[in-house]
Amino acid sequence: MKKSYEIDMLHGALLPKILLFAIPLAISSILQLLFNAADVIVLGRFVSAEALAAVGSTSSFVNLVVNFFIGISVGVNVLVAQFYARHDEDMVQDVVHTAIGTSIIAGFVFIFVGIALSEPLMILMGSPDEVRYMSVLYLRIYFIGLPFILLYNFGAAILRAIGDTKRPLYYLIFAGIVNVCLNLYFVLEWNMGVAGVAIATSVSNFISSILVLRTLLKEKGALKVELNRIKIDRKVLFRICKIGLPAGLQSCFFSISNMVIQSSINSFGAIAMAGSTAASNIEGFVYNAMNAVYQADLSFTSQNVGAGMYSRINRILGTCILATTLIGLPLGLLACLFGTQLISIYNTDPEVISSGLERLYIICATYFLCGYGDVLVGSLRGMGESFIPMIVTLTGVCGLRILWILTVLNIFPTLGVLYMCYPVSWAVTAAIQLSYFFKIRRKLPREDAVPE
Repeated sequence: MKKSYEIDMLHGALLPKILLFAIPLAISSILQLLFNAADVIVLGRFVSAEALAAVGSTSSFVNLVVNFFIGISVGVNVLVAQFYARHDEDMVQDVVHTAIGTSIIAGFVFIFVGIALSEPLMILMGSPDEVRYMSVLYLRIYFIGLPFILLYNFGAAILRAIGDTKRPLYYLIFAGIVNVCLNLYFVLEWNMGVAGVAIATSVSNFISSILVLRTLLKEKGALKVELNRIKIDRKVLFRICKIGLPAGLQSCFFSISNMVIQSSINSFGAIAMAGSTAASNIEGFVYNAMNAVYQADLSFTSQNVGAGMYSRINRILGTCILATTLIGLPLGLLACLFGTQLISIYNTDPEVISSGLERLYIICATYFLCGYGDVLVGSLRGMGESFIPMIVTLTGVCGLRILWILTVLNIFPTLGVLYMCYPVSWAVTAAIQLSYFFKIRRKLPREDAVPE
């Protein structure tokens, strides 16, 4: 019998269940963006512009590390979903305990890596002297909390594998409220500045990770964690990395390509930089809402492949493309429609608003194309294919964007032409991923496996 928070991914209509899975996850991601925005607002309003710049300058490095491990957690999600659908409780247990062990050990290792690299990286990135000390301080405190970030994300990946996106949402809401309260307390009452925001973030990450771990400790059946069984099974870890590592590396290369694009935006001056920053923050809400459908595609496809329900694979992809359209297209158009009001939240300068709108109109109006590419990758990873989708994405998105900057942008050096590299790369990549999906799909049976 299915538990109240578990979704039956193997039977019945797909669209209602995919939306039931995706909506709490989308809310979680949007709330996370809002809580992160609260960190920035507190520093900008109550500390100084230098403190705001210090935390902002760390985002590239933080995203690089965190997104890498979130990518690795994709392998956990896929394997748990497949073995759970096969009712192979022993293998689910091996994956669960290896995932928890890996998150803890990797987190503690990267505490030292992050602390050691914080100052050299800030120097390498050209952080000004007046903000460098605060940037390094923020990074070092942030990385002390990295084990909790990894534990939460790996634990949430385990729960998502059975369709449980509600409990991670509840934990995130609680931890986020604590984060905002501690931000205000540490900054306004104790005058701790950047250190106070970093400590508040680490405490909230600790709370969310402990709540997820507590859930897994109290679980009954295949997902139950027993502390004395936490270990790293090398064969299981290899299987996790086979699927998750390409996803993690893809995230890293995305960060690098975005840095290249950002350098091109910087060449257009401070107004363009400010407009792009505001618009990209708004885009983040649209992207995270669509990305929840990718997560649904990943879990639904994994479970159905694991259970031998091959006839549903194409239907899952088609339904996820429909869901992406229903979410991404209206949200993108609403962002364009209310672009002036939204950008003015970040900056009221008419020139900044105009520059931000130029980006918003090109990217948000076509953002659903990015969502299509993501769900295609979700289906491929759910079928166990991760390496080639990574290569296609890196070539079609990262490579094409850099080529666009070196060629088309040189001929037509305008911001609008620069931003066009996004929809062009999404469309090309989605088309290639669709072709590869059909190639892999033909290797699997058309009919469902018949139980012996």
